[in-house]
Amino acid sequence: MTDTVLFDKLLQLRLPAFREGLREQQANPKYAELSFEERLALLVDQECTRRHDNRIRRALRTAAFPMQAAPEDLDLSPARGLDRRQILELSQCAWIGSHLNILVLGPTGSGKSFVACSLGTSAVRLGYSVRYFHTSRLLHTLEQTRQEASYPILLRSLARTDLLILDDWIRDPLSLANAQDILEVLDDRFGHTSTIVIAQMPVAEWFSQIPNPTLADAILDRLVHTAYRLQLLGESQRKLRSPIRSMSNT
Repeated sequence: MTDTVLFDKLLQLRLPAFREGLREQQANPKYAELSFEERLALLVDQECTRRHDNRIRRALRTAAFPMQAAPEDLDLSPARGLDRRQILELSQCAWIGSHLNILVLGPTGSGKSFVACSLGTSAVRLGYSVRYFHTSRLLHTLEQTRQEASYPILLRSLARTDLLILDDWIRDPLSLANAQDILEVLDDRFGHTSTIVIAQMPVAEWFSQIPNPTLADAILDRLVHTAYRLQLLGESQRKLRSPIRSMSNT
C-alpha cells in the first residue's frame, strides 16, 4: 500500500491526528529508534488526545458560557468569601454524580457568574453536559414555546442536561406562568441532574418573588434543600478591574 493510499484511508476512518502523527514520524528520523509498538502507541495517544480536546470544545460551545472561566483562574483569597478546600472539592464534580445543587450568592459584580462558569467548565472537562442560561431568557423561550410542539422537546433537552446553570435567578418577581414553567423544568430534573443558581437576592427573599405559595414551596424544595451555598463577598470585580480605576491610580 502506498503512502497516498494509506493516508487517504486514515482520512476515511476519521483519524486525522493519527495521520498527522504518522507524517511526522516518517519525516523525523528520531522515531526510528522506537519499536513498532511504541510508535503505534504514540499515534493512538495523539488521536485520543485530539478527540478529547475536540469533545471539550464542542461541549463548551453547547454550554454557551458568557465568559471563559476555569477553576485554576479563581481568586480564592479570604476577602472573596470562598473556601479553597470546598471549591477544590466541588471542582471534582462528585456533587453532580450525587444530583445535588449549588447556590452562588452575593452582591452585584462579586464574581458569581465567573465562579459558576468555572465549576461548569470543570463539569465539561469531566464529561458532563452543561448548559448556561440567563433565567429571564430561558423563561421567555419557555413562554414562547408553551403552546408549540417544541415545548416538550425543550423540556426533555433540559431534563437530560447533567448541569443546568441559571444566572440572575428570579431577579424580578415571576408571573404565575413563569413559576409553572420553572417548576416543570426543576421537577423533571429533580433527583436525576444538578443545577447551579446564581442570585443576588438572599434565599430568604425568594419565596416572595413567586406569586403562588404552593408553587414557591415546590420550587424552593427542589433547589434549596439539596444545595451547597457559596456566599461571595467583597467589592465589585468589575470595579476593581476597570481600566478607568487603573488609570486613576497612576
